[in-house]
Amino acid sequence: MKLKLNDNVIVISGKDKGKKGKIMKLDNAKNTIVVEKINIRTRHMKKTQTEPGQIVKYEGPINASNVQVLDPKTGKPTRVGYKVVGGEKIRFAKASGEPLPSSKSTK
Repeated sequence: MKLKLNDNVIVISGKDKGKKGKIMKLDNAKNTIVVEKINIRTRHMKKTQTEPGQIVKYEGPINASNVQVLDPKTGKPTRVGYKVVGGEKIRFAKASGEPLPSSKSTK
């Protein structure tokens, strides 16, 4: 998966098409991601002895193929490429050639 944590992405298909957000969680095994303020789900929690009943809203996972990384230069969707510069492998936006900020990916 070419997506990393904290990448700014735009949804290209589904009910949230056109919305932008930042990646909060990755799951490489299932090829899914969680993007802030995208795919909002509602869960009705039953009351317990310590907490009252409540309605909780949270972000659900979406398939990684339904998003594209935003180009840091133009702000438009772009594909991600890799190239080696000075012995170091970096990600770059194919549309503008700008390097993408790197962050550690975790499961």
